[in-house]
Amino acid sequence: MKQKMGVKIWRWSIITVVGFYLLVPLYAMFDFSTKPYGFESAGRSLRAWKVIGTQEALFEAVTRSLITALIVMAIILFLVVPTAIWVQLKLPLLRRPFELLCLIPLAIPAIVIVVGIAPLYRWISINLSESPITLAGVYSMLILPYTYRSLSAALDAVDIHTLAEAATTLGAGISRVIFGIIMPTIKTGIINGSFIAIALVLGEFTISNILNFKTFQVVIAQIGRSDGQVAVAVSVASLLFVLVLLLLIPNKKRQGAVLDVDVA
Repeated sequence: MKQKMGVKIWRWSIITVVGFYLLVPLYAMFDFSTKPYGFESAGRSLRAWKVIGTQEALFEAVTRSLITALIVMAIILFLVVPTAIWVQLKLPLLRRPFELLCLIPLAIPAIVIVVGIAPLYRWISINLSESPITLAGVYSMLILPYTYRSLSAALDAVDIHTLAEAATTLGAGISRVIFGIIMPTIKTGIINGSFIAIALVLGEFTISNILNFKTFQVVIAQIGRSDGQVAVAVSVASLLFVLVLLLLIPNKKRQGAVLDVDVA
């Protein structure tokens, strides 16, 4: 009992410290966004939060960023995930080189990536489109390290070779094995990678700013030049939205585990 009590105290201590680490900056930002605006204002108000609804450029940027995030998730779902499954299933000798290839973006600074892709995006802007949605290509590359680790952990937790052999024995083709059997089995890893993609697309600033694309974070920075309180209010709202999405994943996993145990 003493050991269990000690574990609980240690666990709640860690949760408390992490909670303060995450919530105190959010509270400070919210506090700043509600302070009096100018010398004529008296007392706190939600002026900055009300102004958010009048920012047309902000909603356009959010729409573009969400569309870009959907494209990145589609690339993950139909290109990265099948490739990772195929390498682990059929080409085990290439697993390490493939993992190294996916981790390369972590070792390259964002400014170096911009210098390398700037001529390509200059050509795309002239000949194809000037929309920030075209950034989905470079974002899908930046997300590779995080997506691959999530997928690798999910694949290691499942005996995909046995699943593939059983499905093949029953007459399933390779596409059916990958998309109909293995991918639903590792859907938790896919969902985790997808939400990380959303967080990266909504939070990336360096590349889009240097390439002169008006994405979500770039528009927030532009708003901050004229009204810092509105920019902080938008940042808090976006952080809360992403945090809620990320926190929903473990809750669903725990509920699914409990249901599985109850049914068993």
